[in-house]
Amino acid sequence: MASLEKEGLVEESRSSISQESACISNLGNLDSAEASKSSNIFSVFLEPIQWIQMLSSQLNPTFIIGIVLVYGLNLGFSGSFFKVVTDYYWKDVQKVQPSVVQLYIGLYYIPWIMKPVWGLLTDVFPIRGYRRRPYFVLAGVLGGVSALMVALIGNLPAALALSCFIGIAAGMAIADVTIDACIATNSIEVRSLAPDMQSLCGFCSSAGALIGYSTSGFFVHHLGAQGALILMAIPPVFITVLGFVIYEMRSPCLHPEKQKKMGTLGVAVKGMYQTIKFPQVWKPSLYMYLSLALSISTHEGQFYWYTDPKAGPGFSQESVGAIYAIGAMASMVGVLIYHKTLKDIPFRNLLFFAQLLYGASGMLDLIFILRWNLVLGIPDYFFVITEECISRIISRIRWIPMIVLSTRLCPLGIEGTFFALLMCIDSLGSLTSKWGGGMVLHVFHVTRTDFTNLWLVILIRNILRIATLGLIFLVPKADPSDALIPQDILMTHSTVTSDDEGLELVPKNDRSPELLLNL
Repeated sequence: MASLEKEGLVEESRSSISQESACISNLGNLDSAEASKSSNIFSVFLEPIQWIQMLSSQLNPTFIIGIVLVYGLNLGFSGSFFKVVTDYYWKDVQKVQPSVVQLYIGLYYIPWIMKPVWGLLTDVFPIRGYRRRPYFVLAGVLGGVSALMVALIGNLPAALALSCFIGIAAGMAIADVTIDACIATNSIEVRSLAPDMQSLCGFCSSAGALIGYSTSGFFVHHLGAQGALILMAIPPVFITVLGFVIYEMRSPCLHPEKQKKMGTLGVAVKGMYQTIKFPQVWKPSLYMYLSLALSISTHEGQFYWYTDPKAGPGFSQESVGAIYAIGAMASMVGVLIYHKTLKDIPFRNLLFFAQLLYGASGMLDLIFILRWNLVLGIPDYFFVITEECISRIISRIRWIPMIVLSTRLCPLGIEGTFFALLMCIDSLGSLTSKWGGGMVLHVFHVTRTDFTNLWLVILIRNILRIATLGLIFLVPKADPSDALIPQDILMTHSTVTSDDEGLELVPKNDRSPELLLNL
């Protein structure tokens, strides 16, 4: 009897122990699930930092800082702030017609069309042994002085104000060419990081644009369009500082002979000519030009209509800045979508669907101009924000693969010059788009107060965007990681000698065959 009671007690104790173990196990599982959930949330914020650290370890940290300053501050913030403030400057201070403003804005692209010239200077003509640093300093000084002149001198003639704006654009273009030379070389040497570098550029420019658009309306409202331009002098200061801190190896040959320089220049020009003749180079370049040129710009006509309280919705300065700022956030979403899901898709497939969506999204502008959104019960502000977000996401997804494609077409040694040439082609397309749009606005009599035919101009623009799909055969079917030009062309046009290594993107002690990224 005693033994039976003892066995019962033993079984009961075993049962209680097993139940306690099960409870402890369940609690442990709950704790691990909660820890895993918190870890996933934390990793969302940690992943971008780890990504930047990875790029910094593969490349030089000062190069990453250069991308952040040039694309984030110089192009992102300055470009967006410049866009809004100059629109109000021409409208309220100079009181110019929208078609004429489109002509003026087209002239802003002249420094960008001259990018091959800036590229040749940085590739072939070092200053005191440096190929990149002096041109950052030049860009900063030129942009800063031009911004101060137009901001501080009152009652400027339109021609002089236009000259100052072109000077600001020239400062941006020179800094952009200089950092693009570094990006092009990195894209050739480390092909796997080419989409990542363009994603970083796109993210920085979108983040800078977010800040620029968010603040532009506020400063225009409180300082006026001319007074707000004083802020345009701040980014050039940082670009000037970048010229002193970016890591660059100084060439021992401080005073190269003039004959040697001209010979090097000749090699660079010959290399550009020979490379552009290849069908796998000129065909996608032609597509990039036509895709931009055929999408005529109607921005100024729409801007005047947006801010007109009688014919349009009459948005205030703060509202316009807020709309563009939300669009910049959407542009960042576009960068993330490309980086996470689209960067490995073949160029032709991605650009076809991106261009198709780009043309379709333009119909939202038509709905807004015709005021059909009010018929559907959708408020103006909500509708225009939705339209801006959709168009920005699609534009970014359409733009990044074209830039990645451009970096893959550059031969070593003249990569800065040749990439500048490709970007010059894009700038020429944008210039054609602006002037073509200005001509159409003028032909259809869209003025400061008459917007009767604005809907027809937008319809023509949308039809041209869709028609561009017929040119998609010019884009290669290759993946972003494929070699697009012959290896012998990639390597034989080098204008850089062993004594003139240029911008060293990896510290000298850390050299390896994969990470030796000299310009």
